[in-house]
Amino acid sequence: MLKKNDEKINGFLLVAVLPFLLFAMAYYGFESSYVRLKTMEKAPDFMFASVYAYRVIPNYLSVHVTEIVTFFVNNYIPFLKNFLLKQGTLFYHSIFLINSFFFILSSVVLHALLKLGALHLTIRRMIHLLAIFFIVIIQYVPTNCDSIAIFFYLWGALLTLKYLEKRKPTDFILLCAVVFISTLARETSCLNISFFAAMCIDFEKLKNKDFTFIKELILLVIAFIVPYAGLRMTIHQDVSFVEGIYFLDNFSSPFNLSGLLFGIISLYFSYLLCNDKGRVLIWKYLFFAIPYLIMIAMVGLFWETRLFLPLILTGIVVASHQFKNLIPKQ
Repeated sequence: MLKKNDEKINGFLLVAVLPFLLFAMAYYGFESSYVRLKTMEKAPDFMFASVYAYRVIPNYLSVHVTEIVTFFVNNYIPFLKNFLLKQGTLFYHSIFLINSFFFILSSVVLHALLKLGALHLTIRRMIHLLAIFFIVIIQYVPTNCDSIAIFFYLWGALLTLKYLEKRKPTDFILLCAVVFISTLARETSCLNISFFAAMCIDFEKLKNKDFTFIKELILLVIAFIVPYAGLRMTIHQDVSFVEGIYFLDNFSSPFNLSGLLFGIISLYFSYLLCNDKGRVLIWKYLFFAIPYLIMIAMVGLFWETRLFLPLILTGIVVASHQFKNLIPKQ
């Protein structure tokens, strides 16, 4: 009984406390030179213009959590206001609270994903910590949407694996709901479709006209397209799809090239940890993620390594599920 309680405490420290401390260090231990959120008094106008306007969940939370934090500080802890303002604006603290909340939820889901892979406890903890460090290190580009998007992406990956293992319709229905809702946060939700396709589609079976899972895949695509198109018909912007074309910048700037190299090496690292089956899965995932890769090359900036984070975490998850063939359970 004591050993079980110790394990729960250790799990809580690893899954919640340590990630939160690392996240707080990233936001308050050093200041980003990329996005000046720390000095902004309220949600900036660019969050409601161009492609950012379609990220309605993060934008809604940014506005209303800031209002709640401001009301709470002014009415309940006014004696701490000067101290808080020295560390950043109330808007910045609100972004930190939102992001840290979804970051911890991401850590909890990641823990469940690794546990599903039946890893040895020690290995599972090491991989979990590695994934957490990857998420934290990309916070030099703080945004109001990435932590939310990563949480939904990992949750979708967990539901995919559970559905493929137990074939419960409720898991698939919930997966469709996650894709639908997460599209309201960021377009990264499309990668859940890539992950599902990589896990369930066998090219050899397709050659033999075995179209199993195609219906499920179509439903997932619909769950993505409906909110994606709906947002663009409802929210009218001068630029509906992209903020700019950065293809040449991505392959000419040393910063962008280093960001690209970071993404490639990080994914290659997890690729090396996989056995042959896991490596095939990663190649299949990258194949189905080609539209996303093209988009980040065209309209994203490679220096924003947050764009590669879903790919890196996918590699880590796939690698962890291959370890179970090599390492005994505990």
